[in-house]
Amino acid sequence: MATQPARTKPTPETHLQRTLNTALNDTAAETVLAAIIHQENGPLVEHASRGFTPRDIQAILRALSANGSTAPSPPGHDQDAGRTIRLQLVMPGAKSLLGMPLRHLNRTYGYLVVGRKEGTAFSKKEKSLLEQAGDGITKALDREGLFNTDVILSRAYVTQEPAPPPTAGAEMFPALTTNFFTPELQEKIEDILTEASQLVAFDRAWACHYDPLAGNVEVLGIASDTKVDQKDAKKDLKPGQRLMLDSSAAGWAVRHRKPRVDHDLASTQGRFLDHKHLFKDRFQSSLVVPFFVRGQVGGTLTLGSKEPQRYQTTDARTLEPVILKLANLLQAPAVAPASASPAGVPSQQPSAAIPSEPIIRKQERQAAIGEFSGFLATEIREPLASIRVQLEEVTAEGILDFDPQTRVENAMRDLIRIEAILNEILDFAKPLELNRHLCRIPEVLESALVVLATDLEATRIQVTKDYPSVIAPVRADEAKLQQVFLSIFKNACEAMTPGGHLDIQVTQHRAGKGMEVQVLIQNNGVPIPADLVDKVFEPFFTTKRSGIGLGLPSVKKIVEEHGGSIAIASMPDEGTTVTIRLPGVSRGPSFRHRVRGRRPPRRTN
Repeated sequence: MATQPARTKPTPETHLQRTLNTALNDTAAETVLAAIIHQENGPLVEHASRGFTPRDIQAILRALSANGSTAPSPPGHDQDAGRTIRLQLVMPGAKSLLGMPLRHLNRTYGYLVVGRKEGTAFSKKEKSLLEQAGDGITKALDREGLFNTDVILSRAYVTQEPAPPPTAGAEMFPALTTNFFTPELQEKIEDILTEASQLVAFDRAWACHYDPLAGNVEVLGIASDTKVDQKDAKKDLKPGQRLMLDSSAAGWAVRHRKPRVDHDLASTQGRFLDHKHLFKDRFQSSLVVPFFVRGQVGGTLTLGSKEPQRYQTTDARTLEPVILKLANLLQAPAVAPASASPAGVPSQQPSAAIPSEPIIRKQERQAAIGEFSGFLATEIREPLASIRVQLEEVTAEGILDFDPQTRVENAMRDLIRIEAILNEILDFAKPLELNRHLCRIPEVLESALVVLATDLEATRIQVTKDYPSVIAPVRADEAKLQQVFLSIFKNACEAMTPGGHLDIQVTQHRAGKGMEVQVLIQNNGVPIPADLVDKVFEPFFTTKRSGIGLGLPSVKKIVEEHGGSIAIASMPDEGTTVTIRLPGVSRGPSFRHRVRGRRPPRRTN
């Protein structure tokens, strides 16, 4: 039985990410985001954040990127005094958002955004502090030599460091959002596009691959019959560039699963980034054709012409031979056959261990989750989003009477709830991207307890904390660890009756040549039945009426991605104990003097 390949570890922090994280650590905000524009007129890319969920980050980037990331006043926010802007977005974790364009040599190269849970306006002092933090980021990037005069931030100076060898026993998970673009694939795509010019004439053409989980399309190859000025070429689409579905004509064809023809690019270049590039070069018409791989949208083929009224939807049928080649090229590669020894004798693999039956079952289950998530992303989430958009348009027009309007709004609320469940499943299926930096576990625990302070007070749950005065830091994604502790604390509160007791202990000890930080979280609530303890980390297993059973599996995934381990023990009359172990970083005794903030007390009630 063929097994799924092991998922590769996320790429380590770049020089840019480390610089931004260091600058964000100096800010007092619990919820903060730094996004950078790597290329003029290019998209905003999140590189450092704390407290925001991936969904929050996507919404913020969309609002800031509307009509161009470098626009002086993007829509979706109000201009406040000074350089700061107030974003008109409301999120579960941030009711008020304040942003500021990051500028260098009078050019916007990114945005700094902070959030707060209260809906009150930001004071002048807070706006001034944000401006100071933005200026500090610009100075730090300039000091590190990350700016360049040709592009706002040059990727050539922000090099990826070699990835560390994979750790033994790392969880295997299908890589669903891998980067499809390679130079070899680009050459093959360009050959196919050249062949397409013999069927339907064009002045420029490109092919994109659709990534359903990331929700965008990636340019794989471009062919052009017209010469492009070298100065303008820097602003054109390039292989490897990604386009959002709601801001590109290729994304429109993916969402609607049908070809799109445009003869007036002036009216669409404000909405679609790919039309913006065509309109800049005086193109008159375009044709976007989606193609399918194994029954799902695999990508798009786009043709552009400087002739008016050049394309019709019937041209999509003419391009079928080329589209078929594109679909075959993007098929998942088959497993390479094992090489045979001379004389036809099968080769032996001396060090290959045969996977055990539980490991094989786990791999099969994870592969099934990956395939099912891809189906949900393309066949369920996209039609639901289209339905919700149409319902929003109907309700916004104000043509319905009170009773029909109420029923439509109720249907929209149900759709939003379904979309939230789908997004939770898809987020679980995605490979984690960790934004690592040095952090102290007691501080992460305290920030999680602050979020639950109101619930703990309402249920009169007593919290006992035991933190050592000196603790080794861990290199981790602080937002992800906070998500872990929040999930465990919420489960503990649900298991306890009012007046319960929650005990948190943090210790450290030697583990081989390094340090290990151990977190014990114990509650005296209703214990987990003995026959269910081993199942709590399985995806979609739940004993609650609400929820889909991805809370603890997501916790396990995050902990193991950090190189740690998690275990649960539950006994009658003793409650439940969750044990988390994370690898620590030995920094010597001087580290505690460099840690900012107040040290938590050793023992509090």
